[in-house]
Amino acid sequence: MTTVSITGQTLDRKVGNTLYMSTISTTISGSPVRNFTSPPHFDRPTYLMCPPEWYDVDYVINPWMAGNLHRPSRDLVFAQWKELHTQLHRIADVRLIHGQPGSPDMVFVGHAALVQHGIAALSSFTHPQRQTEEKHLRRWFEAAGFLTWETPRETAFEGEGDALFSATGDHLWAAHGVRTCLQSHRHVADAWHTEVTSLHLVDPRFYHLDTCFAPLSGGHLLYFPGAFDKPSLAKIEAAYAPEMRLPVTEAEAARFACNVINAGREIIMGVMESDLATRLATLGYNVTEVNLSEFIRGGGSAKALALRLSDSRLTHGF
Repeated sequence: MTTVSITGQTLDRKVGNTLYMSTISTTISGSPVRNFTSPPHFDRPTYLMCPPEWYDVDYVINPWMAGNLHRPSRDLVFAQWKELHTQLHRIADVRLIHGQPGSPDMVFVGHAALVQHGIAALSSFTHPQRQTEEKHLRRWFEAAGFLTWETPRETAFEGEGDALFSATGDHLWAAHGVRTCLQSHRHVADAWHTEVTSLHLVDPRFYHLDTCFAPLSGGHLLYFPGAFDKPSLAKIEAAYAPEMRLPVTEAEAARFACNVINAGREIIMGVMESDLATRLATLGYNVTEVNLSEFIRGGGSAKALALRLSDSRLTHGF
């Protein structure tokens, strides 16, 4: 349990059966402090997106950016983002946060935080180039009524990029080895007092968990085995029966096959140029492919461009 003290008073906040840190509505020396508000309530799947006003490949902090400096087409960027927004809005509510000058990767808002039960575990980005986003993201979550869970600067953590709840929301999968520190996993999981399984990423192309691992609403797992070390694969195989595991090929993984948005039985993904959509359809999923080539140049696809705000169980229809 965490408490906050203001002028001798302490305040705890209960969500479900767990108490969390919050703030109270008051004024100190004429300066307002954050309000104590109820967590945001969602009646249907809800996501956060960031329009690409400032998006470009301005630097290289992942292998996909190499050779793509300033190559994204502005016209295609906006057209592709708008199509993704349209398709997501068809199946979910979409909220927006506007990008900021000097933060070209803010469009990849899926890396901003991990959200569950009105609590946002905010990212502590590894690279200075993305640390400029953090104050803007924190301000948005606080204004939207979320409780914020901070990760120390020395313990890198990159939101839903490297931490994903199961569809039922009762288990957390988290990755380390490229961007996020192993030490952050327990700290982040403590925000919800949930179990966490740590996976080790060993291929720098798959620098985030969401590039190679996607728990789906039907209990299936879309994943690229080559991104993980052997002990991690053993953990995955212990958790998912063979018939529930959907391995993708290296060619599909390189097109960000696992970087998908999944709400209920709906899946939105980049264009695969393979039969992956058909394979998913045979399992009962409705698949929509959207061309996101300009964002792949920056190292992300559909999942990286949208952050889940509603609880896992609501988003996945449980």
